[in-house]
Amino acid sequence: MAKEAIQIPIGVVLDLNSSTGSISHSCIWMAYHDFYERHPHYKTRLALRIRDSEENVVNAAYVAKELLNEKVQAIIGPQTSEQAWFIIELGSKAKVPVISFSATSPSLSPTRKPYFVRTARDDSSQVEAIASIVKVYGWREIIPIYEDTEYGNGLIPYLNDAFVKIGTRVPYRSVIGLGGTEISKELVKLKCMATKVFLVHMSPELGCKLFEVAKKEGMMGMGYAWLVTQGLSSELDPMVLRCIDSMQGVLGVRPSAKGSKRVENFKGRFGKAKNESNVVNVTVFGLWAYDTVWALAKAVEKVWRENSASQNQNVTTLLNTILATQFRGLSGNFHLVKGQFEASSLEVFNVVEEAEKGIGNWIPEKGVSKLEHPKWPGNTTEPPAKLRIGIPVKKIDNEFQKVLNFSFDVFYEVVNVLPFSLHYEFLPFEKHGISAGSYDELLLQITNKRYDAVVGDVTIVANRSEHIDFTMPFLESGVSMLVLAKHDRRQNIWIFLKPFSWDLWLTTGAAFIFTGFIVWFIEHRSNSEFRGSPKNQLSMVLWFSFSTLVFAHRERIVNNWSRFVLIIWFFVVLIITQSYTASLASILTVQKLQPVFVDVEEIKRNNYFVGYHERSFVKGLLIEKLGFNESKLKGYDNPEAYQQALSLGSTNGGVAAVFDEIIFINLFLMRYGYRKYQMVGPTYKTDGFAYAFPRNSPLVPYFSRAITNVTENKTTYDGIKKKYFSNDVISEDLSTSMAFGSPNLTLKSFGGLFIITLFTSLLTLIVHLFKFIHLKWTAREFQRSIMEMMSELEKHLNNEENSSHSSQNINNLTPWTRPSATSPGKDEGSLDPDSNDD
Repeated sequence: MAKEAIQIPIGVVLDLNSSTGSISHSCIWMAYHDFYERHPHYKTRLALRIRDSEENVVNAAYVAKELLNEKVQAIIGPQTSEQAWFIIELGSKAKVPVISFSATSPSLSPTRKPYFVRTARDDSSQVEAIASIVKVYGWREIIPIYEDTEYGNGLIPYLNDAFVKIGTRVPYRSVIGLGGTEISKELVKLKCMATKVFLVHMSPELGCKLFEVAKKEGMMGMGYAWLVTQGLSSELDPMVLRCIDSMQGVLGVRPSAKGSKRVENFKGRFGKAKNESNVVNVTVFGLWAYDTVWALAKAVEKVWRENSASQNQNVTTLLNTILATQFRGLSGNFHLVKGQFEASSLEVFNVVEEAEKGIGNWIPEKGVSKLEHPKWPGNTTEPPAKLRIGIPVKKIDNEFQKVLNFSFDVFYEVVNVLPFSLHYEFLPFEKHGISAGSYDELLLQITNKRYDAVVGDVTIVANRSEHIDFTMPFLESGVSMLVLAKHDRRQNIWIFLKPFSWDLWLTTGAAFIFTGFIVWFIEHRSNSEFRGSPKNQLSMVLWFSFSTLVFAHRERIVNNWSRFVLIIWFFVVLIITQSYTASLASILTVQKLQPVFVDVEEIKRNNYFVGYHERSFVKGLLIEKLGFNESKLKGYDNPEAYQQALSLGSTNGGVAAVFDEIIFINLFLMRYGYRKYQMVGPTYKTDGFAYAFPRNSPLVPYFSRAITNVTENKTTYDGIKKKYFSNDVISEDLSTSMAFGSPNLTLKSFGGLFIITLFTSLLTLIVHLFKFIHLKWTAREFQRSIMEMMSELEKHLNNEENSSHSSQNINNLTPWTRPSATSPGKDEGSLDPDSNDD
C-alpha cells in the first residue's frame, strides 16, 4: 500500500536543539505514524522534510527558501514569532501555506496574512484571563516586564487595553534585551518603586534568568506578587522546570492541561520513545504539533481525491481545506476560526514547591471561577501587595476617637461596594505607641511612598491637595470657636422693648397712627366726636388709634367703611399683642447665656492665648488666615484638655478660646454641656473629611463613586452616624440655638399682616373719596384750576354734613357703636344721613 501511495512534500522548520523543538519533532513523527496506522487505505502520504533553523532568524529564512525551491506544498513551523515573520512572507509570495503551532504573537494575524495558519491560540487570548486575576485581587497598579522581541512587544498593547478596562494603571514598563545583561540593574530599579505587582512575558530562557536574579535581590519574598504568561508554564516548555525553585509563589495562566485517556496513553508512549526520565509531560505545543500533522494529512488526502484527475495539487484548495478541517484531536476540538484557534478556557496555576498546581479556571463568558487560595512568595497565604493604609493614632478613651471610628466604619462600607476586591492593611502612624506626628506629616508619608493611602478624620485643605488626591468627602466640616459661657444676670430696665426689633416697633407705631388717620378722615364730616379744633382732632386721632390696642375706645363709629377698616385692624392688633406677650414672657423666664468672647479680633487685640486641635490643620489656619501669633497658640488633643484650658482662662495658664472643627466642638459640648461653653463666631468652611491617595491614583474615582453610593444610602449611612453621634452633633448651629435663647421678633415676622391692613385702609380711603366727589361736586367745579379744586375739596371735607336724616340710621348701629343714653352732649342728630350708603 505504501509503495502505491502518492508522496506530498511537506516542509518542517524547527529549532531542534531547543526543548520545544525537540518535543515537537518527536510529536510530529508520532503523529505521522499514528495517522497512517489509523488510515492505511489513504492514497497520499506526507513526505516530511525537516530542517533545523538553529534558533536563528536568518537561517530559518534560508532553509524555508530551500524548501520552497523543492516545491513543498506546505510548511509546518517555524517555531518562533520572529522567524515566522520572514517565512510567512516567503510562503505568501510562493502561495504555500505556512502552518505554525508555536508562533503565538498577536502581531502575526492570519486575517492579514492569508497564507498563514496558526494551529494554536495567540497570546492575546490570555489577556482577559490575566486581567481577571488582577481584578480579583484588587491590584490597582502593575508593572509588565517583557523581552524586547516580536514575541515580547506584541502582547503589550493588548495588556494595556485590558488593564484600562478594569482601572489598573501601568506606572512603568520594564523592557529586557535578549542578552539579559541589564536584568540585575532593572530589578534594583523596580525594587525601589511602590508597585510590587509584576507581570512577566518572556521566553523560558530569559524568564528563568529573571527569576533567579529576582530571588537573589530578595524580590521573591513577602510583599511581592508575580504573574506570568502562558509561555513561562512548563506545560508549554519544560525548560521552566529548571528554575522552578526561583519561581515559588508565582501565579500564571496556561491552556487547560486536563486530558483524556487517549492523551495519557500518548504521554506514556512519548516517554518511552524519548527514553528520557526527566521528561514528565508532553507540552501543549507538542500536542498542537501532533494535531497539526493530522489536520494536514486529512486535508492533503481530501484535496487529492477531489483533484484526482489533475497531476498537481491545487495549493489554494489545500489552504481552504486545512481551514475547514475539523476533528477531535489530542489537544481538544481542532477547529480554526479566521485561520487560528478560538480563545477557550485557561487554567490558573500556582508554582508550589516543584510543580505548577492548578488553582482555578478562566472561562471567556464567566471569568475566573473556583479560584483556590494560592501560596504567595514568602510561603504565605496572605495576598501580597496589600494597600498600605496609614491611620492616625489617638487615645482610646478620647471622645474625639468617635470621629476616627466613624471614618473607619464608612471606609468598610465603601470597600464593600467597590466593584473589585481590595486587600489592605491598616498601619498606625505611631512611634513608641504614640502618634508620630501631625496630620500633615501623616499625609506626607503618601508622597514618600510609605503608605498607599490614608484613612481617618482627614480634612480636605488646599495646600494638602497640591501633593495628594482626595476622594469625595464623606462628612461635611468647618472650623469654629469654642469659649466659656456665662449667665446674663444684668438688670435691664428696657427689657420690655426686647421682644420686638426696632424696625418692628417703628412700623407698629406708624400703623397705629395711619389707621387712626384713616378712621378720622372717613368719620369727621358725619361724626361730631371726630370734629373740633385741629388740636382736638389730632388728639382724637392719637387717642382713638392707641386705645384700640386694648379695645377700650368709646367713640361711636357711624360709617360702614370705618367699621371694615377696624375689623381688619383689630385682627392685626390681636396677633401683635399676643406675640409680644409670649416673647416677653420667654425672655423674663429663661436665663440667657452669653459667651465670654464673641469676636476673634477682641482675642487678638488683648493678646490672649488660644487653643487648637493638636496635629490638625487648624494651627496653620490660625496663623495664615486669622493672623494669630504662633507663640500664642497651644495644642490639645482631647476634650479634657479643652475643658481644663478654658476653665483656667488665658491669664491663668489656659486659653481664652479653642478653635476646632465643628463636629469635635459639638462632641465636646455634648459631654460638658451647652450652659458652660458655647460655639461662637463665624464658621470657616472646609471641604469636609475624605480619604487621601497619591496623585493620579486610579483608586480615587472608584472610592469617590463608592462614597457617593454609601452616603446616599440613608439606612446604612444614618445607621453609622447614630452609632457614634446624636443627630445634633453634625449640626453647625447646635450650640448657638442653645446659648442665645429666643430671638426677638422682627418686621419680617409680621410683614404680611401690615401689607394686608395697609392695602385695606388705602382701598377704603380711595373708595370714600371717589364716592364723595361723585355725589358732592358738580360739573362746573371740575372746570377750575388744580389749586382751586384742591382748596374747594378741603373746604367740602371740613364742612359738617347735614344731620337731618341721621335719626333714621341710629337703629342700624351695632351695640358697640350706638351712643350711650347717659353721655352728655350727644344726640342722634350727629349721625351721617348717608352712612348706610357709604
